[in-house]
Amino acid sequence: MKFLRFLLFPFTIIYDVVTTTRNLFFDVGIFKQTSFKIPVIVVGNLSVGGTGKTPQIEYLIRLLNKQFKVAVLSRGYKRKTTGFVLLNDAHIALDVGDEPLQYFKKFKNIDVAVDANRVEGIQELIKSKSPELILLDDAYQHRKVKGSFYILLTKFDDLFTDDFLLPTGNLRESRGGAKRANVIVVTKCPATLHQEQQETIKRKLEKYQKEVFFTTISYGAILSSKNMISIDELKDYKILLVTGIANPNPLLGFLNDKKIDFKHLKFADHHNFSSTEIENIQQEFDAITSTKKIILTTEKDFVRLEKSIENLFYIPIETSFLDNQQDGFDELIMNHIQQNRC
Repeated sequence: MKFLRFLLFPFTIIYDVVTTTRNLFFDVGIFKQTSFKIPVIVVGNLSVGGTGKTPQIEYLIRLLNKQFKVAVLSRGYKRKTTGFVLLNDAHIALDVGDEPLQYFKKFKNIDVAVDANRVEGIQELIKSKSPELILLDDAYQHRKVKGSFYILLTKFDDLFTDDFLLPTGNLRESRGGAKRANVIVVTKCPATLHQEQQETIKRKLEKYQKEVFFTTISYGAILSSKNMISIDELKDYKILLVTGIANPNPLLGFLNDKKIDFKHLKFADHHNFSSTEIENIQQEFDAITSTKKIILTTEKDFVRLEKSIENLFYIPIETSFLDNQQDGFDELIMNHIQQNRC
């Protein structure tokens, strides 16, 4: 695989020219950007794959939704619908995408919409719902929108500074795109990451942005739509783990650290499960002889599977800032909103 990517390096040069020219045209005004009178906070990354955008969006929702009328706009990846869709209780993941549906089900006092055209999506949200601010999910490269604040995520064990452009590497645009960010958040860090390591990473990132924060993933109690199991109780169960996310390794490591016995069925990111796959999952579960057994999945996968599988539980995750950095990050966000409200 690495050798193949090396052979594709000439295409990386072409890709770099195309994306750099595109960004330049937006920067100098040849390509139009649309700005808005309310704060539009953009969360995204430079790379493909999971950097923790969903828990970061949820962190912002928790921070803001008690004081402001919040709306979230997403593309709705792999949905079967087109155009602008405002989520309601009748929607399923195939209609709107798994992440938007997760936001909608989890936070009842926000509006959630999907639209591949983010400019039109924002305009429709403002017209129909009058939010005080909008969170744009995975829109760092969507330059037609001029966001008021950009949060760039990069994964601790896969920093964008150590990566290359597609197809040789995983970057959607050159590293210089990080300079558009107002803040860089290093995600999925070990909870014990010490200060010296943080300073080393900051030195790598400081040419792009001085404001750098470090977060880790924390896991909550195991939930279904009806019941709850504590993490400690999981040791008594046989687990069939089903994942359809970009990088399940942190979850696997967490379960292994807890000495939990599980069998893992891995599917591609944002996977839409077929009836045959659902049947195979059920057969795998039925083959487990223990009387104490559950099917465990991620929160994103749960919204796709909950109507198809019984005994289904999910493990929720949250973003947590290291070393009391939360206050500094929150202050940046709140100051920005106060300065940019109508």
